[in-house]
Formats: sequence, structure tokens, C-alpha cells
Amino acid sequence: MESISRISSMLDTARELTLEAAQSAGSARTVNTRPLNKDLPFLQVKRLLDSRNDREILEGLRKVISSMYRNKPCLPYFSSVVKNVASPNIEIKKLVYIYLLYYAESEPDLALLSINTIQKSLTDPSPQVRAMALRVMSGIRVPVISQIVSLAIKRGCADMSPYVRKAAALAIPKCYKLDPSTLPQLLEYLSILLGDKQYFVVGPAVMAFLEVCPDRIDLIHKHYRALIRKLVDMDEWGQLATLRLLNAYARKCFPIRKKRLRKSKTQGFYDDEDSEEEKDEPSEEAQLLDPDLELFLRSCKPLLSSRSSAVIVSTARCFLHLGTPEYIDAAIGPLVALLRSPQDIQHIAMYNIVAVCLVRPEAFVQYASHFLVRATDSREISHLKFEVLTLLFSHCQHDMKELILSELEHFTRSVDPTIVQESVRAIGRCAQNNSTASARCLRLLLNQLSSQDGNLVAESLTVIRHLIQQDPQAHVKTVIRLAKNLDTTANPQARASIIWLVGEFSGLPEEDNIAPDVLRILLKSFADESEAAKLQIVLLAAKVYLHYLNGTSTAPAEPSQPETSQTSKDEVFSSQTDLTTIENDWQDPPSSPSKAPALSPSPPPTDHPIPLLWTYILHLTRYDTSYDLRDRARLYRALLDNPKSTQLASLLLLAPKPIPHAPSPSENRQGLLIGSSSLVIGVEAAGAGGLSGYEPLPEWVRDGDEPDPKLRDEGKGGEGGGEKMRGVPAARELDRAVEEKKLGREVRGEKKRTLNDWLDDEGSEEGSTEEETESEDSDDEEEESESEEEGDEEGDRLVKS
Repeated sequence: MESISRISSMLDTARELTLEAAQSAGSARTVNTRPLNKDLPFLQVKRLLDSRNDREILEGLRKVISSMYRNKPCLPYFSSVVKNVASPNIEIKKLVYIYLLYYAESEPDLALLSINTIQKSLTDPSPQVRAMALRVMSGIRVPVISQIVSLAIKRGCADMSPYVRKAAALAIPKCYKLDPSTLPQLLEYLSILLGDKQYFVVGPAVMAFLEVCPDRIDLIHKHYRALIRKLVDMDEWGQLATLRLLNAYARKCFPIRKKRLRKSKTQGFYDDEDSEEEKDEPSEEAQLLDPDLELFLRSCKPLLSSRSSAVIVSTARCFLHLGTPEYIDAAIGPLVALLRSPQDIQHIAMYNIVAVCLVRPEAFVQYASHFLVRATDSREISHLKFEVLTLLFSHCQHDMKELILSELEHFTRSVDPTIVQESVRAIGRCAQNNSTASARCLRLLLNQLSSQDGNLVAESLTVIRHLIQQDPQAHVKTVIRLAKNLDTTANPQARASIIWLVGEFSGLPEEDNIAPDVLRILLKSFADESEAAKLQIVLLAAKVYLHYLNGTSTAPAEPSQPETSQTSKDEVFSSQTDLTTIENDWQDPPSSPSKAPALSPSPPPTDHPIPLLWTYILHLTRYDTSYDLRDRARLYRALLDNPKSTQLASLLLLAPKPIPHAPSPSENRQGLLIGSSSLVIGVEAAGAGGLSGYEPLPEWVRDGDEPDPKLRDEGKGGEGGGEKMRGVPAARELDRAVEEKKLGREVRGEKKRTLNDWLDDEGSEEGSTEEETESEDSDDEEEESESEEEGDEEGDRLVKS
């Protein structure tokens, strides 16, 4: 009978294989005539799902899942699909679980019917089935089953398979979202899973911890060193979560401690030479790392060789915010190596490199050639490379500085206007950061003024203006050279910048002052100028006229003041233009009464050109179409027509300007964490607090408020699995070693000697040796005394003889 059953089973198998071969051959012949995703009628699919053949059920489930992901209604198949959840075929189970997770919320009552079957799968011999059942049960978002899910997680935490324990760790956040009241139970499960011996269980447990209770660092104390040991073996996702957790843990548990280091100084020929000078020298401060923090930082170093760019950036973040400069230097090379990645990774890596470079630019000097712009680099990557080059410029050698300036000069001739603008600004930042190279940068920018590109000329003049304002007295000839370019410069912003610079130097002595001549030339074509240039021309005229008024008011003596105050308000302007002649008349002694009416209401007209230019430009602006220009001219006229307001006009027009400082474009992102999306998007788009979900690092704990370091001892239950036992006394260990090596054999019927017996014997031996040495010393003394007595007796004999 047994042979017949074997033969029948073999025949059934052969029949199934024949049918499969026929179906595959038929599908191969009709593959081009029939679409791949042909929908079957509802009754036919339902017939497949209700079949007793696993192959037909599997085909029906595939049709349902395919229709489901094409957004077609598949809810009518719910009862036919769910009843296959008890199938022993694992492929059928997977497809049924996928369907359940998709439609459990819309049909909670029907989904609850399958909970008992899923619970039975938790005791299946296959760990894959048990893990899949736990994952599905936690994914069914029905609040009624929260306690059942919690019990399933408890069973999964005690499972022998690490695959199931990993599924239990991933189910904890789902259970917490389903019912937050289960938090006390979930914290117990988390504590067990954080101490698991398997590294691929600890990683998901850390992720669950960060999602459920990220502030409960008391659960981490006893697992701290175990987490560090398992960090290298985790997968990338587990490493990212663990680095994030331990980074915050270190800030909350390890205070900043610093020690003073005295600079080593060669001493003079004498020891006390320069002792007073050494006392006055300031000592350097160095950060003193906690041993547990240093253990974490040392364990992170192998992660710099990870294949994941996110792990490298996260490790660099730990070194930047926790470590000393030596650790930061170790992370710079792997960060630069990310520039060999695809462009999307390069873009993200450059933002993080700039953030690190703002903190420690000198460490990037040896990699400066890696930041030269390539032809394949995108616009954003080019801008970030320009920024890094400007940050490194002041720390490089002379040859590298010349290479950087040549690189930036090359890109000023780019066809992309944004790259041109950024390269010119980068040259200006190089001159600002390094005063020794400012002359070279200024020459580069002056050479760009002859370009036909208006945007290049305008941006170059803006940067030149900033450089001139840093040291105005050294750039008088530069302003004269710029004024000569007014004949060829057509860009409105460029002309406005040059006119403003000329106005700033309008107070020079008369032999070096070119402002009146420039004003005279500009007024000839005033009507053809742009509005920006017209505003600067009016400002230039006001400054020139104000300097003229100040020069004429300081020349006369004191008796001229009351006389000028008697002039009428309508004739202030005419009287001021002829102040010199009037004051000269007052200085000369009056020879006849005919000279008395020197200050008549209608003074003689003056021939000085500056008041005439001022009057002319006031007439020009009165009829201009720009109301802003007309209002500006009225303001200047009201200030300068009244002699009492010249001091106020000097404060408004001739006040010293603050020295402009062009910060690095990424300085406003300096407080954001590297590796975060808020750093990439920027403060302008993300806001000062970062994007939603952004969590800054906590502040360092104060010295004295940190937790007790003994909490991290593994002897107090360090790992949940109990890898190490409690410490055994040394005496017991020595006794055990003596017994194993058979050193304590019984001799002459004596008992086995213990450690205390050995110690007592050693004490007695030491006592006996001390007594022997004392007896020997006493014998020597007696012999010496006897020899002395014999010597005395021999001396007495010689005397007697």
C-alpha cells in the first residue's frame, strides 16, 4: 500500500509539472497578443481564491494585489482573501498579510476575525512566520487589539530567534501610536531589547526608543558601553539611530572639563632665568574628555570608512559637537571623499563640508585642490566650492592663494551670470579675509571694468567700493581711475557706484579734488542718466556744495557772525556765496563811511562755479519726472539754504560710513546641525528653528549635575543578556587557580593550604629573616667590641714594656 501511495503522488506531481509546462508554453506563444495585466472577471478571481489548490489561490491573490496597487476596488474580495490566512503556504500568508494591512482600517470587524489565526502563527515553528505575524498584528491599526499587540510584543521579546526580536522592536512604536496608555509596558520591553546580545536587534530597539521616549536616558545608562561595542556591527539605519542617541546622551551626561596647559619654553643657561616671564605667560586651555566619552569617540572612528554617506556625516557631527580638534581632523578626509559620489550626494556633502569649514578651516588646507570647480559641477555645487575656497584662502600658502585667485578670475568670464556674480564676491571675501592679498584682488577687479558684461562691471564696482571703504586714504588714485571710466561705463548700478565713491572723496584739498569737475561733466548729460545715477549725482552736488559752505564759514573771523545773522531769510543763499568778500571788507579798517553798507540785502553776484552748479541742478531736478528725485532735492535744499542747519547737514551727508563686512553666505546656518535637512534648505526657507521635527542638540550638562558614572558599570546589569558576571573576590580566584594547578597537595597528613595559610607562612618567614638579621647584627657588634678590648690590652702591654 505504501508503494502505491508513492506512485500516485509521483503521478500527481508529474501531472502538475506537465500542466505548468503547457501553461508556460501557451503564454510564451501569446505573450505579444495578450496584455500582461489583464483583469479577470470578479467571479473568476473569486473562484480562484476559493479553490483548494494552492497554485490557484496564489494566482488569485496575485491578481487581487495587482489590482489593489493600481487603485482598483478590491474590498469585495475581503472575506475570500482573509479565510486563506490559515494556509500553511508561506507565499499565500505573505499576500494575505499585505491585503490585511491595506484594508484593515476600512473593515475593522472583518479584520478582527483573523486575529486568532494570526495569534496562532506566533507559535509557528518557522521564525519567519512568527516575525511576519507580529509585524502584521502591530500594523493592523485597530485600537481594540492594543493589549493583544502588547502581549505579542512581550512574547516576541523572549523569542529565541533574533529575527523575531527585531520584529518586536519595530512593533513597539506602532503599539504606542495605537494606544499611548501601554507606555509602561513598552518601556520594560525596550529595556530588555536594548540589552540584547544581537546587534541587529539593538539597532531597531534604539530606533523605537527615539520614537517612543527619547528623554528617558535613565534606560540607557546600563546599556551605554554595550551599545558602543555593537555600534560597528549594526546596519546603516541602526548606526544612524545609535549615533543620534549617543550624541544627545553625551551632552546630557558628560560635562565640559578643561585643563590648562603651559606652553613649553626652552630654559636659559641658569635654572632661574626668565622665571618671571614664564609666570606672566597665559596658559592654553584644552578640553578634558571623560573616559566614557572618549570610548564612544574612539569607537566611531571605524564608521568613517562606511559605505553610507549618511553614516560618515553623522560621525563627523559627533566629532564636531563632542570631540576635540584631533577628532574633527580625522573626519575631514572622509567628508572630502564624498565629492567623488553622484551629484545629489555631492550637493548634500558640500553643505556639511562648509559647516565644518566654518568651524575649523585650517584642517581643509591640504584638500584645497579638491574644491576646484569642474565643468560637470552644477551651479549650486560651484557656489559652495567658491565659498570653501574663500574660507581657506587666508590659511593657504602663497602658491595656493595664486591658484585660488586664478580659479576665481577664470569664472568671472562664465556665461552664467550667477556664477560671475558669485566669483566676483568670492574675490572680495578673499581680500577681506587676508589684507596682504587685498592689492592683488583689487587689481583683478579693476581689470574687469573694461569688460563688455554689464553685470560683471556692476558687481566688480560694488566689491571695489567695499574694499576702498576699508582704507580710504590709500585709494585716492583708485577713485580717480574709476572716475575716468565714467565715459565708457553704461551700466546704471556701476555708474551709481562710481559717483558715490567720488562723493565720498569730495572733501580732499582743492589740488587733489576731482568732485567738482566730475559734477560739471555729469550735469551735461543729466537728463539722459538713469534714476539711480541721478540720485547719486544730486547727492554728489549736495556734498560738494556743503564742503564749499564749510570752507567759506571757517575762513572769516568772529566779528562776521552777527552781521551774517542779520541777513534776510530770502537772501541767505546770495549772501553766503559772497561771504568771502564781505568778511574781507569787515577785516579791513573802515577808511570812509561809504564802505558801511557792505551787507546789503542784494549782494553782488559771485563768480564761484560751485554755487552755480548747485543752483543749476536744483532747477534740473525741479522738473524731473521722478518724484523720489524731486523730494530728495527739496530735502537737500532745505538743509543747505539755512546757515544754521549746515552742522545738521554735515552729520547727515558727511558722517563716517561703517566699514562694510561681507560675511560668508552660510554663516547664518552655523547653528544648525550637520546632516540635517534644515542645514541644506537654509534658515530663509526652514526658519530660525529649522523644519518641523528638527531637534537641536541639548546643552552641555553642568559640572556637578551629571549622573553618577557608576550607573554605566556593566556589573550593575550592563547588558540584558548578562554577558559578564559580578566580580569574584581575588582570594577565591587564587584558591581556585591553586587547586587547578595542584599546588596545594596534602603533605604529611596536613590539610589543603588556603591563600590565608600562604600569606601567614610568608609573614612568618619575613619575621624569621628579620630575627636572623638582628642576631647577626648583635654578633657583629660583640665581635667588634671584643676586638677593641684586645687592641686596648695590647696597647697597655706596649706601654708597660
